[in-house]
Amino acid sequence: MYEAAIGKRSERVRNVIDRNKVKQFARAIGDENPIYVDEATGASSRYGSNLAPPTYPRVFNYGQIEGLTLPPKGLIHGEQIYHYERPLLVGDEVYCYARVADYKEREGKNGRMGIMRIENNGEDAEGKPIFSSTVVIIINEAAIKGMNQ
Repeated sequence: MYEAAIGKRSERVRNVIDRNKVKQFARAIGDENPIYVDEATGASSRYGSNLAPPTYPRVFNYGQIEGLTLPPKGLIHGEQIYHYERPLLVGDEVYCYARVADYKEREGKNGRMGIMRIENNGEDAEGKPIFSSTVVIIINEAAIKGMNQ
């Protein structure tokens, strides 16, 4: 169903890591480590700034992949893996884009399902990689049928 989307990607979108958003995110995930929330701790760290938590890229805008419309219901977050070249610092400008890396369908015990792998990337203004993540999305049979009607 989504095989034609493999290899498509979004345009780069500029994101800025905001101090207050990092604090809110840290509070929401229950990890208020001082390196995320305390300015004095960040300033005295080897980075000279507060860091964003490792899963913070989840809130970035990655843009729209043209022609890719996922169903509004019936999606299961399979897994997400992050790889960092360096930490994310408060105040960083991060340019993000997403790419459909793979899509397969197979039969499960609850019917047919689609398995999509999307790669999310974050770069600095010069295009130097900061992080990448891979998200696996499972689309259940009801959602696949709903998209075909």
